[in-house]
Parts: sequence; C-alpha cells; structure tokens
Amino acid sequence: MIHPIWPLLLCLAASSAHALSVQVRWSVPEPRLVRGQVQRPAEHHALTVRLPADLASRPAARQSAEVQRAAAALAAQVSRAPQDIRFTLTPGGWVGRARTGWTVSPRDAQAALTRAVRGGQGVVTLPVRLRAPARSVRWAAGQGLTLLGSGASTFTGSPEFRVHNIRLGAARLHGQWLAPGQTLDFNALMGPVSAARGFRPGYVLAGNALRLEDGGGICQVSTTLFRAALRAGLPVTERHAHSVQVGYYGAPGLDAAVYAGSKNLKVRNDTAGPLLVQFRWNLQTQALHADLFGRSDGRQVRVEGSGLRRAQLPPGPTFVRSPELAAGDTRRIDMPAPGGVTEVRRTVTVPGGPARTDRFRSEYRPWGGVIAVPAGDPRG
Repeated sequence: MIHPIWPLLLCLAASSAHALSVQVRWSVPEPRLVRGQVQRPAEHHALTVRLPADLASRPAARQSAEVQRAAAALAAQVSRAPQDIRFTLTPGGWVGRARTGWTVSPRDAQAALTRAVRGGQGVVTLPVRLRAPARSVRWAAGQGLTLLGSGASTFTGSPEFRVHNIRLGAARLHGQWLAPGQTLDFNALMGPVSAARGFRPGYVLAGNALRLEDGGGICQVSTTLFRAALRAGLPVTERHAHSVQVGYYGAPGLDAAVYAGSKNLKVRNDTAGPLLVQFRWNLQTQALHADLFGRSDGRQVRVEGSGLRRAQLPPGPTFVRSPELAAGDTRRIDMPAPGGVTEVRRTVTVPGGPARTDRFRSEYRPWGGVIAVPAGDPRG
C-alpha cells in the first residue's frame, strides 16, 4: 500500500576544507497499538551525506556524476522495507508496533542534492513514499488482536550448545501467523534440525541413554509453546510427554517432546481471527517465553495438575565416556528424576457455550541421570 509523500529535509554545510556535509532529516508517522487504541507518534531520523567541498566548481559532467553516485547511495540507505506488527512487553503493558516502509527515488535524491550544491540552499526537501506492511497496526486494531496466553520455562544451567539451539529454534517460530482454523505443525515450521541450518550438536535422550545429535534443546521451545497454548485455551491436537522427567521443565506434565518423524506438537487456531506466535528470551534470567496473540472470544481457562502418582525412585546413573575429561574428573550431564504418572486437566469455558475439559496424561519412567567420565574409565 502506497501512502502520501512525506518531506525529507536536507541541510547543507561545509564540515571541513575537504567535504560538504548534507544532513538528511526526516520525520514520519509510526503508528503503535496501545491497549487496543491506535496512536500515531512521529519518528525522527537523520543521516549525513558527504560531498567534495569543491563540487560546485567542477565541470558539469563530473559534478553530475558525483551527485548521481551520492544520490543513489542516499536512496539505498534511506529506503527500507515494511515489517508486520509485533508486540513488545513494556512496563505499561503490551505495545504493538509495525515498521512503516518507505522508498526514495534516486532521481528525486539527485535533484535535491543538485539544488543544495548549485543553489547553496540551507534546506531542501526530498519526497519519501510510505508503504504500510500487510499486517499494519491499523489492521491489527481492526482484528482486535490481544494477548491470549503466555508460557514460560527456564534453561538455567544449560550448556552453551543448548542455549544456542533454544534461541535458534525459538527464532524459527517467532512471527509465525495462523489463519482461523489452521493448525500449527511444530516440526514442519521448524524444518530440518541439522548443522547445515545452524543447529549445534547436543545431548538428546534416545532409549535408555543420552547421545549427541544436532539440535539438543529444541524441546524447550516446544514445551514453552505448549504451555502458552494451554493458557490460551487453544486445542492441542498432538502432544507427547518425555519418557523421563527433564529437570529444566519443573512441574511434571507440562512438557512437550518433539522429534522429527515420531513426535510432534500441533496446536489449532479455533478463534475467529488470525493468531500470532512470538518468542522472547532473556539470557540474564535464563528464561524463555512464548506469547500468543489473537482475537479473544472471552473464553476462560483453568489449568490444574494432579501431582505425581505411582512414584518410583530413580536408579543409579548411567556413565558415558568423554575424551575431553582428564583422568579422575567427572561431569554431571543430566540429573536423576523419579518415575510416575501425572495428568494435567484444562477446562475451557466460552461465554454462552458449554465447558470443555481436556486431559493431558504423562507417564515417566525413573531416570538415574548421566555422568560423563574420562575415556579410560571402566564405568563408561
């Protein structure tokens, strides 16, 4: 969508004996969504274009070529693409911001610079054509987008490879949109989890032991998204518990294991409007958050856990050999956890409709954890 042309101001000054500095200033409206209301504050921008100090005295052909080069660079530097709305958590609550795009014609930039050089004008204007994104702030206000539910988890104590994979995996899903009735397919959106796509090798649980595979830690992303979907009252059409309790995930029953080809997480958008998936992470607090924005229908959600039943004490640890460890050294790779069964119940009530109760059962086997030992250790 093309919006009216806005003026860009150019100020010409000699910054030194060797260059003329053209200061480019422009102000454009940048709408934001605050508590459902559209605000239109202006954003102010500036940059400097440097031209030879003797440009005005040069032959016309050389002068034109120099100005044309500078104008092309100016147009490329100033122009920017629009971006769809995203929500940011501020001290005053959630604020929606899109990024208005704009373009500058090289011809208009050249004409403005030429006037500045030849006419010695202190200020000239440059037209900027504004372009709204497809999902603008005004569009979001019309859709009634608001926070439907959030999920959180901690990755405190995670090794560097795991933190890297969590951030990369969360970034793959951040900004995904679902149309009404569409199902989020976690594995499909994540795509191949491989070193070729930036994932690092890390420990994953396979059978009764840990082994190194690309993407260790991705289940932190699916677990956090599952918790957001629970709180938002969205139908979870596929979810798998881990075979053992994972220390990072806290209370049992709120995890979601994913593994390409066998385990997936699927969430359906049963609202009447579009659904936006966002992730945010904090390396200082070592927390990951998933936030779901959509059109509220007034549904109320209650989530209850049953606690761990039929608890079984963890066995002794599994030992794996690690070549980088010196003789006599050991390193705890994974913590032990008891086995047992738990069930999370969720009740969703929509105004004017019957209540719906969903049950998510998790059965964990006892797990002794894993300890790394040196290559020559007989326990490995």
